[in-house]
Amino acid sequence: MQFVIKLFPEITIKSRPVRKRFVGRLGDNIRKLTRAIDAEVNVKKEWDRIVVTTSTDDEQLNDLVRDQLTRIPGIDQIIESISVEFVDLDDAIVQLLKVWGDRLIGKTFVVRCKRTGNHDFNSSEAERKIGGGVLHNSEAAGVDLHNPDLTLKIEIRHKELMIVQDRIKGLGGFPIGTVEPVLSLISGGFDSTVSSYLMMKRGLLTHYCFFNLGGRAHEVAVKEVAHYLWNKYGASHRVKFISVPFEGVVEEILTRVDNSQMGVVLKRMMMKAAEKVAEQIEVQALVTGEAIAQVSSQTIPNLNVIDKAADMVVMRPLITSDKADIIRLADQIGSADFAKSIPEYCGVISVNPTTRAKLHVVEAEEARMNPEVLQSAIESAQYINIDQLADQMAQEQHRKQVEVTEAQQQAVIIDIRHPDEAEKEPVNFEGESMHMPFYSLHSQYAQLDQSKSYLLYCKKGVMSKLHAQFLTDEGYDNVGVFRFAQ
Repeated sequence: MQFVIKLFPEITIKSRPVRKRFVGRLGDNIRKLTRAIDAEVNVKKEWDRIVVTTSTDDEQLNDLVRDQLTRIPGIDQIIESISVEFVDLDDAIVQLLKVWGDRLIGKTFVVRCKRTGNHDFNSSEAERKIGGGVLHNSEAAGVDLHNPDLTLKIEIRHKELMIVQDRIKGLGGFPIGTVEPVLSLISGGFDSTVSSYLMMKRGLLTHYCFFNLGGRAHEVAVKEVAHYLWNKYGASHRVKFISVPFEGVVEEILTRVDNSQMGVVLKRMMMKAAEKVAEQIEVQALVTGEAIAQVSSQTIPNLNVIDKAADMVVMRPLITSDKADIIRLADQIGSADFAKSIPEYCGVISVNPTTRAKLHVVEAEEARMNPEVLQSAIESAQYINIDQLADQMAQEQHRKQVEVTEAQQQAVIIDIRHPDEAEKEPVNFEGESMHMPFYSLHSQYAQLDQSKSYLLYCKKGVMSKLHAQFLTDEGYDNVGVFRFAQ
């Protein structure tokens, strides 16, 4: 099977040296990814196209190659074709009938020809000659130049006749590796996964940085979607997945920062940490999934203050996107199912968040925090090659499940909600209970009577699951999740 790769149009308008570099990189990316499917595939780079020829007629293997080509940035179209030697127009009729003869029965058609090289005919003459010959030698219903049932496309390139069987839309964009690398701040939701995809599509080598606010369960879920995005759209290059433990930073914010400033301060702490991580892997730009005015922290005054936390450029590919459009694109690229199942960790939510942050006010709040906590988080960041995540995730499938109901009457229930929420919506539990805010749980749990069992409670069960899993990972076997029986 032969696939003719048409370049993304923006590549064709580059200067000659840049275009040569882009085509070379695209050819290398195609070769690496398709040879994982067909070790004998041939990839031939030409000035205006790349020809991919598989080594077999195996339909299943060719389907895999075709699917892979649709997911490689830099490709505008994939033309599935058959190439033979061009002898003359009479022979072209014979060759075209071999491919299209049976499908022409009872159908109208038109022949469209593109020609390159020195011939004694032009494209229009070739179309008329071949169209007449096909009509005369087939059971077609006739020629229809304006609204045919079938369009028979051919290309005559010097001494080659290419018969087009199908045209498939490619991903577009630039080949990965032709633009500088970036570090994408990924939370696993719709926005950050779509923004990461858009960067890869534009040819940027995209590393992932995750800020762990509440436990291994969330981290594993984000690793899954990051690995999916990389494997589907960026597997031609190895990238890093970096996990930064941010529980301590969250606790500092919740205990020391004014309620209205907490969201902006958290984003600034992430920017500061991400910049250090980016420097560690020699990356010069950060990427976020923020869209203007989507939430309180994404107003222009707030974004201005947030950006001042780092010297690096911050790229926001979704800045003017509507949420519905983001969700549609997430569904199209396959990340929506992940985003729907990933819990939104809302550990730092201000009651009345500022929408017009002032730098001097925010910096004054940050001065009350212990800077060693952020530094410790940065130094504790874990770096892993993303192709190694699959092995990690396979191990996670065997982790202990921690959810139970109030049937365990002997356990002590710990209400881990924020004090404001607990005061606003008090819950009366049967049996022994206590209140310990989630941001204090990790530092104070060890001080509890470890001969007892404890069940964590929050309104939606999300944070309690995350923190119960975290404590289980820390070696505690006396913790679970409290859920009211249905």
